[in-house]
Amino acid sequence: KSGESNIADRFSDVSVLFADISGFTEYSSNISPKVIVEKLNNIFSVFDDLVDKYNVEKIKTIGDNYMIASGIPYENKMHAETIVEIALDMQEVITKIDKSLSLKIGISSGEIVAGVIGKRKFIYDLWGDTVNVASRMEKYGKNNKIQISSNTFNLIKNKFIFSSKNTLQIKGKGSMDTYFINSKK
Repeated sequence: KSGESNIADRFSDVSVLFADISGFTEYSSNISPKVIVEKLNNIFSVFDDLVDKYNVEKIKTIGDNYMIASGIPYENKMHAETIVEIALDMQEVITKIDKSLSLKIGISSGEIVAGVIGKRKFIYDLWGDTVNVASRMEKYGKNNKIQISSNTFNLIKNKFIFSSKNTLQIKGKGSMDTYFINSKK
């Protein structure tokens, strides 16, 4: 807005999270638009409070999907641990808000490019393999589960309890090892 034309940065140590409210399209098909917006606003406002608590960056909401990152715009050497802790809290609060709703959460860690694009309604957005893999972790995930890439696993393997390794065929990536987080150690 102040006239700077190119805002772009590369960050090497970042964790990205995508959280999808499972079944929200079905859930919202029989309720009024006002109730839909109130429900999403309530959920995302609680998530925004968690973003503040953990000092991570909210990137955007996309329908009933919520995207955040840790390690940008300020370095956080514990970015992977931080993003998993907020993910665990997000799962806990969604059931307190509405027991009929659940989250599918996907996380990946690594390098990203971040910047501001557009001429109107500027948005700070992220690009790169880490973002794509985090999105796939959510897409191929399971309700009430946090699925992480092997990159994230390697950063936090001694701090959390995991299910056994899964090997998935991920669009655009091929065979990938993934893990579901059960809890903090």
